[in-house]
Amino acid sequence: MSKKETTNPKEVRNQNYEAKKMNTSENFKKKKDKDLPWWVELLFVQVGLPDKLLIKILKAKKTSKEFIKKENKSIIIFLFLITTLAYFYPVIKHAKNKLDCEAIAKNYIIKNKNIIGINNREIKMISTNFCYGGEEIYEIENFRN
Repeated sequence: MSKKETTNPKEVRNQNYEAKKMNTSENFKKKKDKDLPWWVELLFVQVGLPDKLLIKILKAKKTSKEFIKKENKSIIIFLFLITTLAYFYPVIKHAKNKLDCEAIAKNYIIKNKNIIGINNREIKMISTNFCYGGEEIYEIENFRN
């Protein structure tokens, strides 16, 4: 003889109630709000990168947000300094190139041209003129005549 299994109607009602409770709109909204970001979906679900990497990325994201909140003033000062240096770098580079060109032209004039009777200021003037496109350096031989 086999015994027929009987179910308790109270248990069935409790299970139905719990199932309805789980499917309420509040739980549905919570699940809907917790959608994965596109980059997590792409890299970790579609491509299949390891979960340990996701954990490390999320920890780094959290610590960087905390750092930005704590050190906001320092970060702004640092970015201001970097911007200032980037703004003035072309001016500094142009001045350095100009000085290098003048030094090279001055050395060329001293070594290769007849500079008897030309003082240092005139040599500097001629080298500066040459660096800006002048051709007086080629006329030094005629300068004395």
